[in-house]
Amino acid sequence: MSKKIILLLPLFFVFIALIPKELKANEFLLKKEDRGEAVVELQQKLIALEYLHSNATGYYGELTEAAVRQFQYDFNLLSDGVAGPQTLNQLKEVEKIARIVHGEARGEPYKGQVAVAAVVKNRLKSPDFPSSVEGVIYQRNAFTAVMDGQYNLTPTSTSYKAVRDAWNGWDPSEGATYYYNPAIATSEWIFKWTTPKFTIGKHLFAE
Repeated sequence: MSKKIILLLPLFFVFIALIPKELKANEFLLKKEDRGEAVVELQQKLIALEYLHSNATGYYGELTEAAVRQFQYDFNLLSDGVAGPQTLNQLKEVEKIARIVHGEARGEPYKGQVAVAAVVKNRLKSPDFPSSVEGVIYQRNAFTAVMDGQYNLTPTSTSYKAVRDAWNGWDPSEGATYYYNPAIATSEWIFKWTTPKFTIGKHLFAE
């Protein structure tokens, strides 16, 4: 009998080790009928992006499911209405880009804010830049807002909307991968190695 127990002990420990992983995986999946603070946070982001037109109640009902589906569709994700790891990660990335828009272009014409978001998108598509949102944002000297701390400001709903419009295909920058304010820019590199295209507000867009 004792030999059987000894033989089964390794299987028992393997089973115990697997349980936390399963629980941890489920923490990153929100679906219809779920409730709680994680749902509130999800709803707040969907409201900021103008996908959800109701209060953040903490209940994952039909309206939230429909909002998630539309977000997934717009950002080329599986549109199943379930907020899994990919969807939640995409929402975080949208927030990061909205922080760039807010930090770099608040006060600019809305078209100019969309253009800044589009520049981030264009860099993601270009082999000359990092292939991840975080890589693009934190590339050395890429964005003034990151260097001076304005990136840490809370983005407005307008900033989120600019990201949404850029990802839905509106590119006022017309493919630009750079922009700068010629009145205050101090980088000799950007004047020497980029080709100016046009100005929107105070920003000159270039490639």
